[in-house]
Amino acid sequence: MKEIKVSEIDKNVLKAISEEWMLVGATNCEKSNVMTASWGGMGYLWNKNVVFVFIRPQRYTKEFVDASEYFSLSFFDAKYRDMLTYMGRTSGRDEDKIAKCNLTALQERAPLFEQASMTFICKKLYKDELSEDGFMQKDIVGKNYTEKDFHAVYIAEILKVYVN
Repeated sequence: MKEIKVSEIDKNVLKAISEEWMLVGATNCEKSNVMTASWGGMGYLWNKNVVFVFIRPQRYTKEFVDASEYFSLSFFDAKYRDMLTYMGRTSGRDEDKIAKCNLTALQERAPLFEQASMTFICKKLYKDELSEDGFMQKDIVGKNYTEKDFHAVYIAEILKVYVN
């Protein structure tokens, strides 16, 4: 893996998040956990290069992200689509998903995978919970939050970018 500057990213991150998906990963003192995500983005805020991601309250990975100062966003080539689907449907509470998928995990404050085409190591800056009152278009709630399980939003500084 090679470290590059954020300004050297040549991938369409919007497309990568929404269409190709990503793994959100974090480590507590005992282990790491990851989940598949397709909601988020990248930008510039508070004079920093940032990402923002959304995690539902029932996701096991949320416990890891909440307990850590850092998390990672890992992107994979199309041949890993089945793995990403599995990671999104299976809970780390039930099994070691990373081992089951034969991913080679490294640590850089958060999980980093040899198989990933690109990984962001991120430091949390801000967290808040979405609420029904905040939605200007109420149909979004009906379509996406039938259980009223509103996402937490995390804004994080991109500290490092690794590419394969």
